[in-house]
Amino acid sequence: MCAKLLSRLTTVRACLLQGNVGCSYLRRRPFTSDIKGRQKVRPLDGVKVLDLTRVLAGPFATMILGDLGAEVIKVERPGPGDDTRAWGPPFVGEESAYFLSVNRNKKSIAVNLKDPEGAKLVTELATRCDILVENYLPGKLDEMGLGYKQLSQVAPQIIYCSISALFSKLHNPLSGLQHVIKFPELTKQWGVMNLLRFKSLFFFFFFFFQVACLTHIASNYLNAGKEARRWGTAHESIVPYQGFRTKDGYLIVGSGNNQQFFSVCKVLNLNNLAEIPKYKTNNLRVQHRKELLKLLSDRFLEESTDEWLRRFEDTGVPCGPINTIQQVFSDPQVAHNGLILEMDHPTSGRIAVAGPAVRFSSFQFGKPTSPPVIGQHTVEVLRDTLGYSEDVINALLASRTVIQNTVH
Repeated sequence: MCAKLLSRLTTVRACLLQGNVGCSYLRRRPFTSDIKGRQKVRPLDGVKVLDLTRVLAGPFATMILGDLGAEVIKVERPGPGDDTRAWGPPFVGEESAYFLSVNRNKKSIAVNLKDPEGAKLVTELATRCDILVENYLPGKLDEMGLGYKQLSQVAPQIIYCSISALFSKLHNPLSGLQHVIKFPELTKQWGVMNLLRFKSLFFFFFFFFQVACLTHIASNYLNAGKEARRWGTAHESIVPYQGFRTKDGYLIVGSGNNQQFFSVCKVLNLNNLAEIPKYKTNNLRVQHRKELLKLLSDRFLEESTDEWLRRFEDTGVPCGPINTIQQVFSDPQVAHNGLILEMDHPTSGRIAVAGPAVRFSSFQFGKPTSPPVIGQHTVEVLRDTLGYSEDVINALLASRTVIQNTVH
């Protein structure tokens, strides 16, 4: 996530700290002078993001940018707003837990993009932003005059990131990933690569991403003609390397080499297995997978997960519990590393969400702002970012080109 964007942060950070407003990355930002001399600059301080995304992938990506200091302006349709606001239960007050999970550190403006005045407003915002992220159907924004070709003419500095995907129920089976997993859903790491080095259009197609994620599975087919099977938690080419049921739960154990397999046998008090010729190498263990896993599985059932984890400690064998969500958020390491963020929301009250995964040694994440209500910042953005007068703002509100939430 954000690999190429973060590779450019050293240069951007230097510009910010030196107050070098002549730097091509900063030349349009009137607030860079406020950053000059600051000792603790967040990686994306001074970067403006125009967020035209909804649902999960796009909002998750722009939330990360907001965590890193970018000012994220989320454009929503008046009325329902982001589709995920209605994706529940569960709801927390008036907002769905789904929407709250991926929209912190953002400002929301409600704009009718079907109104030419609304599209014009977003075009003006693009001229004042560094990055635009969108996940509309291909060609939809072009119809509104908000495609890359149109906006790059008036905002040549913009990094225009288009995310294109089928719903996960479709792109998983299309890409072949559904074929090799046991369960109907797959845990996904979604993200957007953001480029500050090159001012350009960047496409992110989930189908391409999912095919690329086949890695060794693709290589097995392309080079050896080997079709994949469904392995659940197991590994096609390594035995043992999978989940095992214990007396009171589950754990994952992996042996990536022969020494680790010998260590597994020792911990399980099954030393004789390591001496049996058909289990001496991984190649042989793969060939005799079924009978070997039966022996190991029966042994793992005899003790609790915690007891096995204690025995595997300091053995060099990859091992860990398969936690429930309750167990994850009860883990002291989760709290210690700030992976639970609590915020006060205007309509939902006190909420908690999972914290950011990307960390830097040079700064600590500050207090996050809660996910916005629809149109919470419309007037603020029109006034402070675009410099609209009160009369112009009132006219836009009266015509319902934009909506300001009555909560704020």
